[in-house]
Amino acid sequence: MADTIEKIKCLIIGSGPAGYTAAIYASRADLKPVMYTGMEPGGQLTTTTEVDNFPGYPDGIDGPTMMVQLQKQAERFGTEVRIGMVTAVDFSDKVGGTHKVTVDNKKQIEAETVIISTGATAKYLGLPSEQKLRGGGVSACAVCDGFFYKGQDVAIVGGGDTAAEEATYLANICNKVTMLVRKDYMKASKAMQHRVTNTKNIDLRYNTEVDEVIGDQVVEGLRMVNNETGEKEEIKITGLFIAIGHKPNTEIFKGQLDMDDTGYVITKGKSTKTNRPGVFASGDVQDKEYRQAVTAAGTGCMAALDAERYLQTIETEETVEA
Repeated sequence: MADTIEKIKCLIIGSGPAGYTAAIYASRADLKPVMYTGMEPGGQLTTTTEVDNFPGYPDGIDGPTMMVQLQKQAERFGTEVRIGMVTAVDFSDKVGGTHKVTVDNKKQIEAETVIISTGATAKYLGLPSEQKLRGGGVSACAVCDGFFYKGQDVAIVGGGDTAAEEATYLANICNKVTMLVRKDYMKASKAMQHRVTNTKNIDLRYNTEVDEVIGDQVVEGLRMVNNETGEKEEIKITGLFIAIGHKPNTEIFKGQLDMDDTGYVITKGKSTKTNRPGVFASGDVQDKEYRQAVTAAGTGCMAALDAERYLQTIETEETVEA
């Protein structure tokens, strides 16, 4: 069995801006990183048509192309990118310990350091019409995509702080924002509720849900339904924003890493260090506040630097002991 176990200095779990940036820095530091992309190579940006807010792209770039370029850059410096899914982990709790990882339920890997960049998945309503128009006017990030609907009529679904914040953000750039809240009250803080109700071009609808997103190639309208009366109403919109939360992709790390009550990995201070030595977390898997490609990339850089310094510390200690 021991002969079949692959030994790696730096293993990166997950792709996307965080994973690929970690890979670029780790490979330049001669950590010979190996990356497993997971089921969605490139992460959430592969479902985004236009990325206009990442520095260095004055004319913008589509998400899939950006991810291909990041992968090529990581591979240029020596990162080995593999298609595969990490299905089990056994992280050591000792400094200098070996972390055991299983890929696709069969391949065994032992890694000196692990960088987790598995991201978070936006929650959607699950309607066929909504899924069909993802990337064609349906978005889960108003800050990312709101600019494309400047001066237009849009709608947003959700009643929490994120939905309230994104609704007011959209109201600053859009003509009208229809906000759909499933219950007869908002879960957002009182301050955020006041901000919504005091914004004149937000049309707040309680007890209202999406019945169908209208449009063939792009969003053209929305059919809403009052869940108390059953009454339906159609409005014309060009963009629909879903703000009902995100789910961090951390299921396989439960019981191994410290997480908050919603499943985000907890990192120490301003670092990417987890509670297990040699295991680091970057990107949306540990960030529920900003969730931007550029901030994910920044923490990917931090994770690689933290991993490099961790290995240097171990090597120094081993040299002293020798």
